[in-house]
Amino acid sequence: MSEQNPREEQNPGAEELVLVQQAAGRDREAFGRLYDRYADRIYRYLYFRLGNAPAAEDLTAEVFVRAWEAIGGFDWHKGNFAGWLYRIAHNLLVDHFRTRHETLSLEKVQLGEGEIGATDRHLERGELQAVLQKALHRLTPEQQQVIVLRFMEGYSSGEVAEIMGKSNEAVRAMQYRALASLARILGGENRK
Repeated sequence: MSEQNPREEQNPGAEELVLVQQAAGRDREAFGRLYDRYADRIYRYLYFRLGNAPAAEDLTAEVFVRAWEAIGGFDWHKGNFAGWLYRIAHNLLVDHFRTRHETLSLEKVQLGEGEIGATDRHLERGELQAVLQKALHRLTPEQQQVIVLRFMEGYSSGEVAEIMGKSNEAVRAMQYRALASLARILGGENRK
């Protein structure tokens, strides 16, 4: 018995096609299975961009409301279902920041109740994560999107290109610039 390849989960193929077709026919159970498959990923993507759990939860719900409303118009020829969901999430983020005049700020990141009594190692990891998120939010929105999708969500360059509607070369260039900027930002933080 072989282990399932993590990429297979992200590229489910025929089964997903059937679920999307059923959901387009207003099958709530099929849409629920798509929700179960992608909700955590969309939430993580939004959380890394927002740094705010309640806002990420609200936007995740809105992503799936919009997906349900528009699934009948989903076109496989324009990309995969996951990419379509990430584009909806990205558009909602843009609207969120535009309408609320918010800036990307990690000072809004709050510790959850379960983290208060954490071990020293957990605290160090939390501090490191806060420093990394603060640095991430100093990048351009597109660079943030590339870094989150590539390194936090584990998508390939090609998949990120499809999600963002860019060429592979453009994504690789953005990734290179983003990592170089992060290195400069983090290098400057360590000197302070």
